[in-house]
Amino acid sequence: MRVKVFEDKSELGRNAAEHAARVLRSNIAATGEVRLVAATGAAQFDFLEALTNAGGIDWPRVELFHLDEYVGLPIAHPASFRKFIMERIIEKTGITRYHLLDGEGDAESVAKHISQEIASKPVDLMFAGIGENGHLAFNDPPANFETEAPYLVVKLDEVCRQQQVGEGWFANLAEVPTKALSMSVRQVLKAKEILVIVPDLRKAKAVKACLEGEISPAAPASILQKHPNVTVYLDRNSASLLSRKSAGSV
Repeated sequence: MRVKVFEDKSELGRNAAEHAARVLRSNIAATGEVRLVAATGAAQFDFLEALTNAGGIDWPRVELFHLDEYVGLPIAHPASFRKFIMERIIEKTGITRYHLLDGEGDAESVAKHISQEIASKPVDLMFAGIGENGHLAFNDPPANFETEAPYLVVKLDEVCRQQQVGEGWFANLAEVPTKALSMSVRQVLKAKEILVIVPDLRKAKAVKACLEGEISPAAPASILQKHPNVTVYLDRNSASLLSRKSAGSV
């Protein structure tokens, strides 16, 4: 695992976007296509803004999936991850091949269908974050490290739901759905390369637990320590509790 620390979230976003753009261009040049999984949420704003403005990416050759979506939330809701993906990636790039998680459909059927789609070929690149409770995608602690299903229906814990209120997506906890569709931990680990984008002080405790603590379902993103090709992008705030040894500044 490579850890890169930058002064602020803007600098973090630019550098992570340069990395992602290089990987996308390289894969497209080598094979003519790339399979990408995108993360959503406030932590991704600066990164995705920089990436979608990067030049030289043949976006119609990108096949896009995303990590998770709330069960029962309409696409028109400001917190909808389908809305996020459409507005912040697809409409800005012209991607034509994409698979959106329909949170308004039958959740188990949607999970089964998207599981079949993503399992058909390897994922080249994945963007991820780390939740305030250490979650990876919407796998809250204690996360299921064993299931082989690529996507599953999960229950959201209160810390995760409160984070969504704190970020301004919902007015209060009662508005936040209690279930979600989420990529499984094992499916996350199947990606060839993972970029983890984690700015902000509120993520510092989770970052320390997941990067320096033991690998445990209690800190779901700690499983990334086992992946051979992960780069974690932090700012000074999110890296503030790490030891000097692990926080390699660039």
